[in-house]
Amino acid sequence: MPKVSVLLPVKDAEPFIEECLASLSGQRLADHEIIAVDDASTDGSREILERAARADPRLLVLANPGRGLVEALNAAIAVASGPFVARMDADDIAHPDRLAFQVERLEADPSIDILGSRVRLFGGPPNGNAGMRDYVAWMNSLVDHDAIVRDLWVESPLAHPSVMMRAVALRGLGGYRAFHGPEDYDLWLRAHAAGLCFGKCPGVLLDWRDSAGRLSRTDPRYSLQSFRAVKIEALLRNFVTPERPLVVWGAGPIGKAWSRDLAAVGHPVAAFVEVDPDKIGGAIHGAPVLPVARAASVGMALHLAAVSGAAARRRIRIAAGRLGIVDGHDLFAVA
Repeated sequence: MPKVSVLLPVKDAEPFIEECLASLSGQRLADHEIIAVDDASTDGSREILERAARADPRLLVLANPGRGLVEALNAAIAVASGPFVARMDADDIAHPDRLAFQVERLEADPSIDILGSRVRLFGGPPNGNAGMRDYVAWMNSLVDHDAIVRDLWVESPLAHPSVMMRAVALRGLGGYRAFHGPEDYDLWLRAHAAGLCFGKCPGVLLDWRDSAGRLSRTDPRYSLQSFRAVKIEALLRNFVTPERPLVVWGAGPIGKAWSRDLAAVGHPVAAFVEVDPDKIGGAIHGAPVLPVARAASVGMALHLAAVSGAAARRRIRIAAGRLGIVDGHDLFAVA
């Protein structure tokens, strides 16, 4: 039984897959297996995988005839034999100590179920991508369970291909869920609801490739709308009851989008909270706009801080705390 099973879905990755495989075969922790699932690639990816498997018996190549990423991942989970499961994407590069450092951390701290690492962004569109760089900087700033969970509803706090999980925890969640949305972020939300613990290695252990063709840019499953839908689904499933009204802090584009989507699933917002004097006293989507001082006047409410930027979220958390609104119980930062 290997120590680690690496789940490696592959789809038309010919330009990158050899570099990815080389980074895995050169790991300091040699006690691992790589389960590569070729999802009906139309380029030379399958031939490269099979050639590599002949040279390295730790590499197992499976076929997933065009059924998609989730099915590929679950097929790999079904045959994974290691107590730890690591994710990897075919266009990324693992640092030589990645698997060793993550195993050492998980063995030293049995409380952690899902362990990511900081990542280094490389590649990308010719004109750059400031938004992606900002996202990576934010994600890299979240290095312990409390920080990860506090901002879990803002964006995905873990880079999926940087993560190592306990196999028993992953299987206990039923693996990845097939639906029209982000499979990794959905897994983190379900893990949190199940009481699992997150962690993150403070060092950079993965070079995370940015490219114009990455799924987060081209596949509607990773759109802002899809992310917001899975957030709302999880909030409604775990925190919202018919007796608990919803209050949105921030009447800008983010707050209004949340209000529209919540109303569409039968949970209209009861009130907005704003600091803009031009908005206070008015109504948005039929809900009154209240000043901060009156935010707690809506009894039993679940408050959503729907603003952009860590500084704005911090100000709302401070103001809400002064009113007795408890972060993580009565208040969630969302985006």
